[in-house]
Amino acid sequence: MSADDAWPELDWSQWHETGDTLHRWTQVVGKVRLALSPMVNHWWQVALYLTSRGLTTSPIPYRALTFDVTFDFIDHALLIETSTGARERIALAPMSVAAFYAEFMRRLTRLGIEVRFWPMPCEIPDAIAFHDDHGHAAYDAAAAQRFWRVLLRSHRVFTEFRSHFIGKVSPVHFFWGSFDLAVTRFSGRPAPPHPGVAPNMANWVMQEAYSHEVSSCGFWPGNGGYGRAAFYSYAYPEPPGFGDARLATPGAFYDQGVKEFILPYDAVRQAREPDRTLLGFLQETYAAAADGGRWDRAALERRLPANGPTKRAT
Repeated sequence: MSADDAWPELDWSQWHETGDTLHRWTQVVGKVRLALSPMVNHWWQVALYLTSRGLTTSPIPYRALTFDVTFDFIDHALLIETSTGARERIALAPMSVAAFYAEFMRRLTRLGIEVRFWPMPCEIPDAIAFHDDHGHAAYDAAAAQRFWRVLLRSHRVFTEFRSHFIGKVSPVHFFWGSFDLAVTRFSGRPAPPHPGVAPNMANWVMQEAYSHEVSSCGFWPGNGGYGRAAFYSYAYPEPPGFGDARLATPGAFYDQGVKEFILPYDAVRQAREPDRTLLGFLQETYAAAADGGRWDRAALERRLPANGPTKRAT
């Protein structure tokens, strides 16, 4: 596989209509999972997960059965599969959010799954209820697949980064609210109440998400007004001097507007060693958060061999 295949071009300006539509489709599916799944700390039960074909909910409990919902970006289909063997398939093609919502709910009903939830998108300004949204209706299959491939490659590096930490750490998961892939490390100490500034999101939701000190990193494709694909890293609460840390990763900088370190996606894509470049960014921005916040790094980090990556047991 060539570098271009592994890290394909992903220009938000060229596919934002598909991205905005897909964002809302994932929220429809995510809200079903939210309505039916038991609460897990920091809302981890609501996230989606990468697969070798797309994004999935993983098993959702419903009465005596479970069901999965999967976005397949190879065959471009939404699959609903139950533990009884029943299955529904919706072709992913240009359609409005309202049409997607209606068809998805109809297919759930056909499977005997009845669920109610607030039909408003979260973390999106000027949001329109799913059943009223006829404006977002684009689906460029090639662009959606490129986005998934970037997520898949990022997941690979994030998983390696995650393996270096033995303290509390989140899964590598995709949040449909913010439309980003993320992994979060925890110091183990409580954090001050989060101010909660996300649109269409209650403060208590954000306070649960940030109940403890974190160093979090991830990837977003450029939605939310940022306009370009980027990797990010931030700390909550942000320790003194965090944004002044000097980074060795070419192209990385601290963005005062979003209060996060940013590494443009193109800087990774065009690097001689993209995986190593991204891993270096994740590590040095975490170090800035952990050192500035006086984390007990000796107790939280895995000792790695000096001559190579972690050896995995078989």
